[in-house]
Amino acid sequence: MEITAAVTPGKGAPFEIKTLQLDDPRPDEVQVKLTATGVCHTDAIVRDQVYPTPLPAVLGHEGAGIVEAIGEAVTTIKPGDRVVLGFNSCGECTQCLHGRPAYCKNFYDHNFSGVRIDGTTALSDNGTQVSSHFFGQSSFASHANVSVRSVVKVDDDAPLDLLGPLGCGLMTGAGSIINALKVGAGETVAIFGTGAVGSSAIMAAAAVGATTIIAIDLVDSRLEAAKDYGATDTINSGSEDLGKRLHEIVGDDGVNVALDTTGITAVTRQAADAVGINGRVGLVGAPNLGDEVSFEVGASLLKGWSFQTIIEGDAVPQEFIPKLVRLWRQGKFPIEKLTQTYPLADINQAFEDSASGKTIKPIVTF
Repeated sequence: MEITAAVTPGKGAPFEIKTLQLDDPRPDEVQVKLTATGVCHTDAIVRDQVYPTPLPAVLGHEGAGIVEAIGEAVTTIKPGDRVVLGFNSCGECTQCLHGRPAYCKNFYDHNFSGVRIDGTTALSDNGTQVSSHFFGQSSFASHANVSVRSVVKVDDDAPLDLLGPLGCGLMTGAGSIINALKVGAGETVAIFGTGAVGSSAIMAAAAVGATTIIAIDLVDSRLEAAKDYGATDTINSGSEDLGKRLHEIVGDDGVNVALDTTGITAVTRQAADAVGINGRVGLVGAPNLGDEVSFEVGASLLKGWSFQTIIEGDAVPQEFIPKLVRLWRQGKFPIEKLTQTYPLADINQAFEDSASGKTIKPIVTF
């Protein structure tokens, strides 16, 4: 069938709106008519080939839409279901079998290779292959053939034009707080970076009862906005002394939990220095491949602190996304405060506004 898609033609090139050909769904796939899809930093770094996916490609991995057809082996989803799309995994490796699909041994093959496991691509441009199945979906398109392991059914009244970002960025931030770092009621939390991932982490920390939630960024408007969805304190680390301000807020004890959402190694070190005894540090930003960070391990040996890299919020999408929808319904996860919609034709503007900080979470609509 013919579809409309935003194609990444080459490294760093603007997205091009094109008519492509989409093949039929395979037995384990679901064909989805997209309603909306979030714009994520990961799309940008793949467009720029920081993380390699063969180009040309249709990226996009925070889709939401309505199922139009299913493969013959699909039993959990039916046509007409409203769905949010998440990452893909093999379902067979040790990590998947232990309920940790974000750490799937075959994560790259299923999410970044641009093809199905059998080497085929679902998309073509007048006979020329176009990479598909980005994060199991390639949602910068009017339609997508999606791995059933990427599909999460949501309620019939779920607002699909809002919930797509739960499939990656917002799930990553919230899951880092709830699943990976296991923030508890009364704890103190520092969130470095208040983009979509950091903002969702702030919301999650507030939802679970953290009593001191410190938002740290360079953009005053983002910091001001963070107060509206959970931050109790803010620090502009470009104009304020970070160490001094943290001490003013939490004293000598440091924070219980620090989460770096920036992927900047100097910030990761700041996050580590911010925690106190038995503190937990998480990293969810995407540094360049090969980047390294140094930690002080002499005096800090007495702290018993831990450092953890986190993928996709340690979440099982089919289990965690419905939880986030319930939190949203209760007003505890107000993602509408982060979003701005753009038509597909304005996708390049959406990426510019995301990079500049004008929009925290752009959503492209169809």
